[in-house]
Amino acid sequence: MNFKKYLALGTALTLTLLAGCGSSGSGDDQIVIYSNADEEAVTAMENALDAGGYEGKYIVQTYGTSELGGKLLAEGTNLEADLVTMSTFYLQSAQEQNNMFLPLDFEVNTLEEVPDYTAPITSQEGAIILNTELMASENLPTPTCLKDLADPVYAGQVAVTDIQSSSTAWLLIQALVDAYGEDGAEETLAAIYDNCGAHIETSGSGPLKLCRAGEVAIGFGLRHQAVADKADGLPIDYVDPTEGNFSLTESVAVLDKGEDTNPLAMEMARCIIENGRAELIQTYPNPLYEGETADPANQSDYPSIFDEPLTFELFTAHQAPPRHMTSGSSIFRPSWVSQTRSSSALYQPFMRCRPPSVRRPETAARRTLSQWFRSG
Repeated sequence: MNFKKYLALGTALTLTLLAGCGSSGSGDDQIVIYSNADEEAVTAMENALDAGGYEGKYIVQTYGTSELGGKLLAEGTNLEADLVTMSTFYLQSAQEQNNMFLPLDFEVNTLEEVPDYTAPITSQEGAIILNTELMASENLPTPTCLKDLADPVYAGQVAVTDIQSSSTAWLLIQALVDAYGEDGAEETLAAIYDNCGAHIETSGSGPLKLCRAGEVAIGFGLRHQAVADKADGLPIDYVDPTEGNFSLTESVAVLDKGEDTNPLAMEMARCIIENGRAELIQTYPNPLYEGETADPANQSDYPSIFDEPLTFELFTAHQAPPRHMTSGSSIFRPSWVSQTRSSSALYQPFMRCRPPSVRRPETAARRTLSQWFRSG
């Protein structure tokens, strides 16, 4: 009898250990999702998946844009993830280089044509962010455009993101080049950087965080985050720059792992789009799909999309100096500012904001961007 009891106990213990291995941290049965998304987007996607019956069947791992982009390009289908949500331009370049994503097996009825392996989840716009209390205490004039941020009156009171680390900086650069051309954008960036001093952030949300903390009065960052802070009663406001609220999209894609592809990954991609967009559009108000509408109160004044497709290759070209710059410098890094004349000299009273009605034609802006960023 004792032997039988011990045998039964041993068998039960063995089964328990085996069961534990199957559901442990290795997550063999879980879909691994890599994402560069903001907290708001991750929450909306998790809500959609949980409501769709996938609670406990996935794990989300978040990364910065540059870090995740590097993993996509370097690892290809060897990536641990089954599903990725990421800046669309990175997904497109990763597919071109590694042929790593499956065609989606569900309908993607977008307003704009997209590759068959991506479905957009968000469109994020840039805007000027203000700490209203600091603006008042420092008696600072309210800027109406990005060029205003080059005014020496804002010295030490501005924060922006670094193109080396965050694609949010791209939203600023697109607007400047579109409105003022190569030379005007170059000069304006130098003066803005000079006003920033040490406040050039590696994260897209960095400038907003500095504004929240009262370390600076003005930032350039993601519009939807400032909208949310204002709605929550924080001393945060925002300004849609007259040069335009340019945008970048993030999309979902399913990795092609051949026989090892988990079919749940495609199901979850579909669930995120079909069940998640209703919540996502409340935070990211740009319609992406047929039949979508946005609350007019949340829509930007100057929605703009740059005409040339943005790719990883163009993104990395931003980090290379134009031909007329000193070797090793970059117009997108603070080190470049020291190689230019004083930003105070760059900003003159006649350098006013270019209103949207007289912006340079898109074709000219597209040509200028290509020449500028590929000249390094």
